[in-house]
Amino acid sequence: MPARMHPGTGWSRIILGSASPRRRELLAELDLDFTVDARTAFEEKIPEGMPCEEIPRYLAEGKSRGFHRPLEAGELLITADTLVFLDGQALGKPHSREEAVAMLQRLSGRAHEVITGVCLRSGERMESFIDTSTVHFAPLSPEDISYYVEHYQPFDKAGAYGIQEWIGAAAITRIEGSWYNVMGLPTAALYARLQRI
Repeated sequence: MPARMHPGTGWSRIILGSASPRRRELLAELDLDFTVDARTAFEEKIPEGMPCEEIPRYLAEGKSRGFHRPLEAGELLITADTLVFLDGQALGKPHSREEAVAMLQRLSGRAHEVITGVCLRSGERMESFIDTSTVHFAPLSPEDISYYVEHYQPFDKAGAYGIQEWIGAAAITRIEGSWYNVMGLPTAALYARLQRI
């Protein structure tokens, strides 16, 4: 059954500029009719010295500005980027099993921040925001980490984990902020802005 356009948004066409299946699922849960088009010329290079909390917003805006064509009247483009931060350092997507294990070892038994930057752009205006959640991990044994990495292969996930997977049920003890934000899209904050603009 196709999603319906909620009358409170006022946009004739919403475009999700992300190839993430999780973001696609989350946006669909808002009952919005949208298309997916993640083509962008933006290269993800972070300027030196940029504060951690501004990096996700910078990346989301860059993906939007680099969209492969001009936006037409009535179109709204939504782009986003989610990063995990620990000790002032961004943990991106792991490139190998060893890197995934190392990230999870660092997160074990500690709290970290997940920050998502979201950019909304039409032909006339652009608005962006960030949403922050604090995630508390229980201590993870080497066996826990090995099991998760081997069975779930979290190589496409910032911080080497997905909260909706086994590790979320088994090891996350508390979340301060939006659970959906940790998945990759702060749906309540996004919906409030869609209604406003």
